[in-house]
Amino acid sequence: MIGFLSPLPAFSQGNAIQPEAIVRAHNLLRKQVGSPEMKWSDQLARQAARHIKTMRENGCKMSHNGPGENLYWASPLQTATEKNALGQWRWHNSVQNVSEQYVVEAWGSEKKWYSAETNSCRAPLGKTCGHYTQIVWKNTTEVGCAKAVCTDKSQVWLCIYSPTGNIIGQRPY
Repeated sequence: MIGFLSPLPAFSQGNAIQPEAIVRAHNLLRKQVGSPEMKWSDQLARQAARHIKTMRENGCKMSHNGPGENLYWASPLQTATEKNALGQWRWHNSVQNVSEQYVVEAWGSEKKWYSAETNSCRAPLGKTCGHYTQIVWKNTTEVGCAKAVCTDKSQVWLCIYSPTGNIIGQRPY
């Protein structure tokens, strides 16, 4: 995640973040549970860009900067290009074509572990429902995102939400 390439200051290197695609993907999930539509925030996108830049400068180690954030990591695409003199393949890393919709749907896939009836998460060990519940949180009205391409061609995506969701004891919708 590097550079300011979109019409909004979403920090990115390579393909710029498309705010309309981010908002559309979020609102599709929100509509399923009756949460009101959210809109894009330039301010949150700038905040995400600052944090994503810091992450990239620290070797793309994923870290939260506070509540109300969703993080996503995409590995580099590895392809064997040719064999060397010893018959070993040489590998080449390239950037995967990861769309805004794909990232939001990955977070949204946690829906299968969330029970609205009991307001609880039944995710397997190492998994969570928190990305999904933040997306559909009824009081959240704005989102801003940024992404970076790391030196190894992996990607880090960050969306920040306002007002923050995932408040303990409250239901998302």
